Amino acid sequence: MSGEQKQAPADATDTTPKPIETGADAVVRALENAGVEHLFGVQGGAIMPVYDALYHSEMHHITMAHEQGASHAADAYGIVSGEPGICLATSGPGATNLVTGLADSNMDSDPVVALTGQVPTDFVGSDAFQETDTVGVTGPVTKANFFADDSRTVGRDVGTAFALAEHGRQGPTLVDLPKDVTNGPAEEDPGEPRTPTTYNPPETAAPDAVAEAAVALAAADKPLILAGGGVIKAEACEELRSFAIEHEIPVVTTMPGIGSFPEDHELSLEMAGMHGTGYANMAITMTDCMLAIGTRFDDRLTGGIETFAPDAEIIHVDIDPAEVSKNIEADYPLIGDAKAVLTQLQTAMDRSPSADEWREQCQQWKAEYPMDYAAPEDEPIKPQYVVEAYDLATDDDTIVTTGVGQHQMWACQYWSYTEPRTWVSSHGLGTMGYGLPAAIGAKVAAPDQDVVCFDGDGSFLMTCQELSVAVRENLDITVVVLNNAAIGMVRQWQDAFFGERHMASEYPWVPEFDKLAEAFGAAGFRVDTYDELGDAVEESLAYDGPSVVDVHIDPEENVYPMVPSGGDNGLFALAEDQL
Repeated sequence: MSGEQKQAPADATDTTPKPIETGADAVVRALENAGVEHLFGVQGGAIMPVYDALYHSEMHHITMAHEQGASHAADAYGIVSGEPGICLATSGPGATNLVTGLADSNMDSDPVVALTGQVPTDFVGSDAFQETDTVGVTGPVTKANFFADDSRTVGRDVGTAFALAEHGRQGPTLVDLPKDVTNGPAEEDPGEPRTPTTYNPPETAAPDAVAEAAVALAAADKPLILAGGGVIKAEACEELRSFAIEHEIPVVTTMPGIGSFPEDHELSLEMAGMHGTGYANMAITMTDCMLAIGTRFDDRLTGGIETFAPDAEIIHVDIDPAEVSKNIEADYPLIGDAKAVLTQLQTAMDRSPSADEWREQCQQWKAEYPMDYAAPEDEPIKPQYVVEAYDLATDDDTIVTTGVGQHQMWACQYWSYTEPRTWVSSHGLGTMGYGLPAAIGAKVAAPDQDVVCFDGDGSFLMTCQELSVAVRENLDITVVVLNNAAIGMVRQWQDAFFGERHMASEYPWVPEFDKLAEAFGAAGFRVDTYDELGDAVEESLAYDGPSVVDVHIDPEENVYPMVPSGGDNGLFALAEDQL
């Protein structure tokens, strides 16, 4: 199998860049100047001039099955590479189909640039065919968006969008491209991407504030580091690891922060929050000084605000001042880039906290609340066992993507993450269907790393058409469907809070996903017993191309620990009767 081919131009041996003659040429040149190598999109009428200009470019375009898939693939590409992922769509439904992915990127601060076609400028506002107010629709879910109104400056618009997506607090940006603008005349090279002169995100925190925070942390009896996704986005993982290890401070992570600190280190307490480990949530509840880095303290992490770290002084490091004291009041606000501020803190710390008893307490919680489960051989397969089996069979740098639901939580809890940018999921928006297109974007970004997607049957059904893209592009990804014939997390909540009334959460019938995979041209495997799992793991990982493993798990298995929505993290439930 091979990727999409395009007919070589007659002058294919000429490496001279095509002269810029149109706005579309300038758009493409702006992307090339930014170092873009891959794009994800779906063709259409209003975006066609840009695609025509791409014909002459060496950038690799991956045609997705649906625009939502393009936005998720671009999002995952940005997470794994650290550079903005690019997605393209035409006007009207093409643009609106991107909105879910852009909202997802916006919630998780992932770098994405969306380019959308638009009806000619003179038609805007006339309800023309496939017209939508894309700038208006996407304004609330993008970091910045632009309506391009001049073919001579549209290349600079795209460069600005790229720079804004990448710098400061990362996020999605969009440029809406009317067809007369991309067809219009242009000749100037747009140059390198530049942020506006008025855009000046903070780099370092105020020295006096850093000094005060360092004193508070050094004096703590129960210090704790909370590492969020901002640590990874700021490339601050090495600084975090050095700081935590030198000062022997236990580390918990948010879900987006998974991989920022190695989970096999004795100081790691892993993920905290609604489905975090018992020991992470106990540490958060009992700490007297929390160094929180690159986190927005969302409700899935905090539970009830009044019970979150109730006795702790909070040191909050974030590049976006709007996040500081928004949900949790910061005693020591440190506004700046996580990498730079951690370096400042390291310099300011004149001693480490005396916390031997605290570290012993954290290890005791680990022993008291282990992440274990029963797996009788005569019962249906436990999903936790499946996750662990793939973890054992793959390298440490394997990238895990997921959809959203129970399978997402099991992938969080039972895979051991030791490196950043190996956990790719939808956090703030909770977008079902994210896993497969994300696996495509992740594999394109890191072709030399294994990619395993854990999906649920409900999540997989939402975007399974993207399997056609994985086959066409010959992407070596493994999709593991943890199949319980239900929207499992909804069913779990119905059991706990809605009197076990399973309204619209269970499927009386689901497709045979292994056969569906084969129809797409992928390898398909079905697993019903523990005896079948070992061979399926080995064969699916060994297959050179996309594979789908349909694992029929225990339909009654639920995700624990669990903190009820708005609850006290320290009162997590280990079983349904504790809720």
